[in-house]
Amino acid sequence: MGRGKIAIERIDNATNRQVTFSKRRGGLMKKARELAILCDADLALIVFSSTGRLYDFASSSGMEAILERYQEAKQEHCGVLNPTSEAKLWQREVTTLRQQVQNLQHNNRQLLGEELSGSTVRDLQFLVNQVEMSLHSVRKRKEQVMAEEIHELNQKGFLIQKENIELGKKLSIAHERNIELQKKVVASFHAKKNIRGVVH
Repeated sequence: MGRGKIAIERIDNATNRQVTFSKRRGGLMKKARELAILCDADLALIVFSSTGRLYDFASSSGMEAILERYQEAKQEHCGVLNPTSEAKLWQREVTTLRQQVQNLQHNNRQLLGEELSGSTVRDLQFLVNQVEMSLHSVRKRKEQVMAEEIHELNQKGFLIQKENIELGKKLSIAHERNIELQKKVVASFHAKKNIRGVVH
């Protein structure tokens, strides 16, 4: 039997509540990292446990830049953006884009095995995860291309086989016609010979 649905309500037992929080927090952080990497999303995640402990995650732009961008976007959405704020927003966009380019360049160098001297275990594990996801994507694409090529070869083989069958039928018909023609020629020859014999 499958597992029953878990009721979405506060867990009364403190130990169970902490265990559930730890498991789901880990899953949430993992999903946030994957979303930031796979979709190139600018992402900030802030979580406070029931004991007040802080857990956070920010994509390459950094938590401060994302929160400031959020405040500016919120003001813009509300229609209260003044010229000074607008100029500041564009300046922030340029700074953010420049930082993203630098982060991507640094990240690419790290993926090539460079600039790893100051990396922590967590940083290295993050790079390992990136490489594994990239390899998974490459393998998946390779399998897809191979499957498409095999399908195409099978289709070509089927067409060649069909053409060979049709060609065989045509050759058989031509052979039968040739035999019939030979019979007619022989019959005509004998008929003429018999006529000549009667005349003489």
